[in-house]
Amino acid sequence: MNKKTKASAAVLASLLALGMFAGCTTTGNETSTASNASTAASEASAESKSDTSKAEIEDGKVFNVGICQLVQHEALDSATKGFQDKLTELLGADHVKFDLQNAQGDSANCATICNQFVSSNYDLIMANATPALQAASAATTEIPILATSITEYGTALDIKDFSGKTGINVSGTSDLAPLDEQAKMVKELCPDAKTVGILYCSAEANSKYQAEVVTKELANLGITAKEYTFADSNDVAQVTTTACSECDALYIPTDNTAASNAELIDSIALPAKKPIIAGEESICKNCGVATLSITYYDIGTKTAEMAYDILVNGKKAAEMDIAYAPKFTKKYVAARATELGITIPEGFEEIKD
Repeated sequence: MNKKTKASAAVLASLLALGMFAGCTTTGNETSTASNASTAASEASAESKSDTSKAEIEDGKVFNVGICQLVQHEALDSATKGFQDKLTELLGADHVKFDLQNAQGDSANCATICNQFVSSNYDLIMANATPALQAASAATTEIPILATSITEYGTALDIKDFSGKTGINVSGTSDLAPLDEQAKMVKELCPDAKTVGILYCSAEANSKYQAEVVTKELANLGITAKEYTFADSNDVAQVTTTACSECDALYIPTDNTAASNAELIDSIALPAKKPIIAGEESICKNCGVATLSITYYDIGTKTAEMAYDILVNGKKAAEMDIAYAPKFTKKYVAARATELGITIPEGFEEIKD
């Protein structure tokens, strides 16, 4: 704990002793004196608490933050919301302005959006998904970039011997869940499966990375994996139909094109009685049986905390470690499991609408 944090804690202790927190409320919700005191004391001593308070931000200062999101779907939307909610909380609504742009699944649009952010000399760019990160990184070496929903930064940015820091104006959060555990989930839920089709978009570098790792993990379990790739949304139906005709089950990594077409995939795979294990919850919800997943809202909020440290505390993205989700949860879709005759073991949490 630094001197400033210690001083804050001391002031807080004095205020508590004087009973000055009586009758305090939070926005939209009343809280008790004891609850406020406990929360405030906890926040004052937390290791993750930023060193500079909102009161120390220059009066009238507004940070302009550009957000480039690859495509609209539940996981990416949740990460963006977490980022905006938390950064607004940390800075104060009067001190931050967001320019949220959706690339509609087109990498070329990502480039256009990020170049506009650079031309506007924004204070920070948040890139949501790998093509958005790649476009932002190509657009500027000066403006700090924080990304989220990235599986593996070394792969996304073509950094050899990646060790946790990029060394350039980029950092952020990863949505990678343990791929070996996902492979084991395939074996656990589909014990009779001999061949598993891995379905993903060939344009997404991190999807290919996941496919390669899961292929090796499945091989260690005695299961043959075959890759089925689509170039864009136009190919999804045909590729999925082929995969279903040739495989016993399917695995879909954290792939944005697949996520955007999950209901289409479900309309093909479910009638064919092919169970799908998914790399994240929103894909699982719309076409899968089970997943080992993170909470995208949480990695969005973590990205916001990193943004605060850059904007207010002067930290450099190049020197910040990539952050990972703190927990992973086994989840399943009850109706789809029942229809496919799959018994879900204990330890899984049901995904509900």
